[in-house]
Amino acid sequence: MLRDPEFVEVSTRGKAAVTIEQTAYPVSHEFKMPLLLDLLSKEDFDRVLVFTRTKRGADRLAHILEKRDHKSNRIHGDRSQSQREAALRSFKSGRSNILVATDVAARGIDIDSVSHVINYDIPEAPEDYVHRIGRTGRAGNSGRAITFVTMAEEHSLKAIERLTGQSVERIVLPDFGGYAGSAAVSKAKKPTGAAPRSFRSFRPRRSR
Repeated sequence: MLRDPEFVEVSTRGKAAVTIEQTAYPVSHEFKMPLLLDLLSKEDFDRVLVFTRTKRGADRLAHILEKRDHKSNRIHGDRSQSQREAALRSFKSGRSNILVATDVAARGIDIDSVSHVINYDIPEAPEDYVHRIGRTGRAGNSGRAITFVTMAEEHSLKAIERLTGQSVERIVLPDFGGYAGSAAVSKAKKPTGAAPRSFRSFRPRRSR
């Protein structure tokens, strides 16, 4: 209905900012939690946003992180507005440095200086991936986006790569059930003479 309008777009839709370093860790489903704890213990995480697919998954993840002495909080659709606001305030102020969120609850998040986004669960829609990782690498700052991907989800990651036109480097860690996909792969080296690592299972116990 407009005559000769001009369309201004800050960032191209379906494209991730070039300031975001994207990597994926092929992992067995049962080793997702050990992998997350391992990365948190080794990498320099300043302020990290962790995305899960379900509200129950967000609760479980935040509970385990708290038990492991990580300053974390969570937001999802079952949390009240006051609980969400309190979690965001804590995250913004630095009282907690890990925020676990679902896609629906994360729509209104506008927080500067998020150093890492971790896709604990790969999103169902490729567009949601771009939305998620856009929480880091803002205002010219660099950021990192890490995605956990099982073998069954490899097709979802390839769909994301087709949408963005960007390849995501796979980092294979055999200790966590990693596998070599068809995309660019780098294999993390084990220290010479290192003993095999064992990890505690985080599967819920079956009721008898």
